[in-house]
Amino acid sequence: MEYKELLKQAREQLPKSVFEKERFEIPKVRGHIQGNKTILSNFLQIADILRRPAEHLLKYILKELATPGEIKKSGSVIVGAKASASRINEKIRQYANEFVLCAECGKPDTKIEKEDKFNFLKCHACGARHPIKAKI
Repeated sequence: MEYKELLKQAREQLPKSVFEKERFEIPKVRGHIQGNKTILSNFLQIADILRRPAEHLLKYILKELATPGEIKKSGSVIVGAKASASRINEKIRQYANEFVLCAECGKPDTKIEKEDKFNFLKCHACGARHPIKAKI
């Protein structure tokens, strides 16, 4: 019983934020279909929340959707095909799992580091370092 009492005492001394799971939520993409193109209005905000360059995220999504696209000066993104919001959201979620979230602790506090020809995902929260398998 002594161990359990000591453990309880230690947990009481820790800050409450240690036990709270920080929720990382990717916002849903907003946009509309115009003719045979899809226009996304909040793409740059999503890239900011993921803390990745918008060009990198866009390149991944365009490769996954197998379609051309570009970022306009107004901040909107034009995808050269009709694509549903749910399909684009799924691709953004895949991007986050591969290029943003740490494989060890699941936190989004990561940075992509390039070493020679290889890219690594370095986590600032737990210190883990994993190779990125996908090429963009």
